[in-house]
Amino acid sequence: MSSPLTLAPWLTRYNRRDFSNDLLAGLTVAVMLVPQGMAYAMLAGMPPVTGLYASTLPLVAYALIGSSRALAVGPVAIISLLTMAGVAPLARPGTADFIALAGILAIMVGILQLVLGLLRGGVLVAFLSHAVVSGFTSAAALVIALSQLHHLLGFSLASKDPIPILLEVFQRLGEVHSPTLLLGLSSLFLLLAGRRWWPRLPMPLMVVFLGTLTVAFLGLDQEGVKIVGEVPAGLPRPALPRAPSEAIWALFPAALTIAFIGFLESIAVARSLAARESERVDANRELVGLGFANLVAGCLTAFPVTGGFSRSAVNYQAGARSGLASVVTAILVMVTLMALTPLFYHLPQAILASLVMAAVVGLVDLHEPLRLWRVRPADALSLGITFLATFLLGVETGILVGVAFSLAIFLWRSAFPHVAVMGRIARSEASGDCGVWRNVLRHPQARPHPRLVVLRPDSSLYFANATWLRDVVERALTEREEVRGLVIDLSAVNDVDAIALESLEELMHELDLQGQEVHLAAMKGPVADVAARAGWRERYADRAYHLTLDRAVAAAEAALARREARRKT
Repeated sequence: MSSPLTLAPWLTRYNRRDFSNDLLAGLTVAVMLVPQGMAYAMLAGMPPVTGLYASTLPLVAYALIGSSRALAVGPVAIISLLTMAGVAPLARPGTADFIALAGILAIMVGILQLVLGLLRGGVLVAFLSHAVVSGFTSAAALVIALSQLHHLLGFSLASKDPIPILLEVFQRLGEVHSPTLLLGLSSLFLLLAGRRWWPRLPMPLMVVFLGTLTVAFLGLDQEGVKIVGEVPAGLPRPALPRAPSEAIWALFPAALTIAFIGFLESIAVARSLAARESERVDANRELVGLGFANLVAGCLTAFPVTGGFSRSAVNYQAGARSGLASVVTAILVMVTLMALTPLFYHLPQAILASLVMAAVVGLVDLHEPLRLWRVRPADALSLGITFLATFLLGVETGILVGVAFSLAIFLWRSAFPHVAVMGRIARSEASGDCGVWRNVLRHPQARPHPRLVVLRPDSSLYFANATWLRDVVERALTEREEVRGLVIDLSAVNDVDAIALESLEELMHELDLQGQEVHLAAMKGPVADVAARAGWRERYADRAYHLTLDRAVAAAEAALARREARRKT
């Protein structure tokens, strides 16, 4: 496996025949990214121009390292919202302190992702369950949409949380600024209609052009329509943002959340696009690439970035063949910064808000909760709790509550694992097979052994479920007075810790004293290794190492026969 720090493969073996495709894809994404970048900057509480800063060299940084040829890195809605949520308690949005802290936050995210990638920690993202991510994303999309309402309605809102925002809007409907609302709603309609019926048209750019022209021609900025105003021209000057150490510590939870959520969103779309081309995406290289992109963003007075779903899909559909497409996009955004910023002076903030709203509409997944409820209700519950926590308590708290709840469910399942009572299906009932052992609850034709309880724990054994296994064994033996022995099928046990092994040994000893015969079957290699280090091969060689369940049952029957023979003599 190559080091995540090496350059992206496309740099060393670029095919010149791909240049026209990369050029077209880069141009297409740039047309989409310029208005989106400004809109997402506003969502993050940053000046619109910083969204363009975040769409320049960070894209190049990722392209030089990342393993996905189609992933389009830059500002995205959820990461912008998390930036706003993380920095707003420390500084007022739009101020110099806020901008500096957002830059620090991007650098912190970059360091976390870089270190995680170098330590090959891409697998850690598996701890964020799909249910939690789906619930978080849907709730965050609604929070984002509500956060843009004041731009659409034309008046400021005192409330910051979703429910109070809705109540305040309802109470102040009479204050709606009609021209602003008309601009915003018409833009939103065009964006959604374009996505549905004219997907190949650069609708975001067309909406920006039409809205800006309308405001400039009719002088609507003089009638109360809020506009972007002067956008500073020129490229950003790299500089390391400064902030007090206590502010850095306060930003750490937000940085950790953004690092994981940003990587999760990025790797999901990268793998999806790579699968269409039968290619492979290296999770650790992706982490390093995103880390470098965020480090660069932080040094450009921008804010955290990641790979976006919509732009990456457009990049792929436009024919991107390598990271050069992202380099082309970055160059075109830089050209915009140097020569075209005066064109955005009359751009209405309502249109930027409509761009954000149109982008997040697709993130609300109405089908996933129903699917999860049908397949596994506990996962649907994780999704629902994450959704409610995110919507009512905030985005950072929401993801933490979701992760905590999903881990609690996992611990509950592992602490109380399924233990099957096994019975034998004879040869005549098994279509010519030599006979198999199956769960008696699922297979009524399976017959329990007349003198033995045969159990199969379907989980690894460790300190948290050792007592539960003992309880199940004792209950099974108590329910059948005629039973004289126990056989435990360990074929489904992949691991065991010292505490569980000790508990199992104590159980065997107690049952021995009660005159019960105890045997173990189908112990896997890793479990057998732990047992051997505990001295089991010397003490239980004839009872704990049967290769099959049939052999264990036969050995237990023979031992019971010997016991009965000794009692008779």
